[in-house]
Amino acid sequence: MHTPFHIEGTARPARWLVTCDHATNAVPGFVNGGSLGIAPEDMERHIAYDVGAAGVARALARALDAPAILSNFSRLVIDPNRGEDDPTLVMKLYDGTVIPANRHVSDEDFARRLGRLYRPYHTALAELAARRDDTMIVSIHSFTPQLRGRPPRPWHIGLLYAADTRLARPLLARLRAEPDLCVGDNQPYGGHLPGDSIARHAIAHQRPNVLIELRNDLIATPDAQAAWAARLAPILQEVAARAGV
Repeated sequence: MHTPFHIEGTARPARWLVTCDHATNAVPGFVNGGSLGIAPEDMERHIAYDVGAAGVARALARALDAPAILSNFSRLVIDPNRGEDDPTLVMKLYDGTVIPANRHVSDEDFARRLGRLYRPYHTALAELAARRDDTMIVSIHSFTPQLRGRPPRPWHIGLLYAADTRLARPLLARLRAEPDLCVGDNQPYGGHLPGDSIARHAIAHQRPNVLIELRNDLIATPDAQAAWAARLAPILQEVAARAGV
């Protein structure tokens, strides 16, 4: 039986909740025999998971004395950071790579992925978020330095936000005060999608939140992941205190 998520530090008391929607490139055995039909090197790319994000999320949760939840299935199997009615929930083409196991996904297979992976992950995330009345959510993601055929991305870190800016705006200003960082404002993507994880578990419940995107070449090793977590944790604490959220 494939476990659809991992939770660490359930008993940690902080109001923070660290999430990692794209933590792994795992393909459960019940999905096309455990293979999506793409090359191993593609399964190691950003199209299959957020490279380095899991290590940052775990270390950041420890530093904040907060729980963390991490998905345990590839975003190419089914993307937990999409609404159930999003047409990109099961991607058929991503950054130039066709996903053979997804091209003609059956209704039965889709329902199986939804019921055994996507929905259990969101149920667990909802329960964790509800453990306190004052939960704040920080979601850790990573992005590739350059999409195929596109310009290089200069940002070291980007913040994504939409309706709720209570945490994101002051965090953006604080990070931009760091002289060595190029910080993206809703970059490399813009805001949030309807029904995505932040919309569902933070905005819908009026929980302060921010989604942090780190360029994946900067968090490629455990040491780099730990260093970014150690840098971000006190900044998050400082910004939250100053913002009064």
